Amino acid sequence: MLQGKAWLFGDDISTDHIAPGRLFHLRSNLPELAKHVLEDARSEFAGEMSAGDFVVGGRNFGLGSSREHAPTIIKLAGVSAVVAKSFARIFFRNAINVGLPVVICDTDRIKEHDKLEVDLAAGVLRNVTRGYEESFPALPPVMTAILQEGGLVPYVQKHGDLEI
Repeated sequence: MLQGKAWLFGDDISTDHIAPGRLFHLRSNLPELAKHVLEDARSEFAGEMSAGDFVVGGRNFGLGSSREHAPTIIKLAGVSAVVAKSFARIFFRNAINVGLPVVICDTDRIKEHDKLEVDLAAGVLRNVTRGYEESFPALPPVMTAILQEGGLVPYVQKHGDLEI
């Protein structure tokens, strides 16, 4: 069960919003880059969020380039999951591969700093603050297994090649 508060972002949050291009020199120092996560979308986010909090987006979260470091720095910043109406395909897969849970569901009723609980296994998001539940499609078993191991590399190191 993942628990934290919601930080709202809109539609079309790009990988440039997540990992500002002007900070490309930090790509070899991801913990330092994580201190700037999403600052071009919300300048206060990285400094005010707490470990376990959720990034809540609208449609097409993670569009743009296929930078694997975008979901990596979200995870390194301590975000427990990204919840959005939809994701750019490459961002979604990169997130799973680095061990960052991504949840596709309706986010319209979530308000800023609502307390959320996400049960990945049950496919349920609970908005504790507003008192409702939202179902979401369960991830395929192979993706769940990758997330449980912390990402694709740890999964392959432990289990060998994926069996699909």
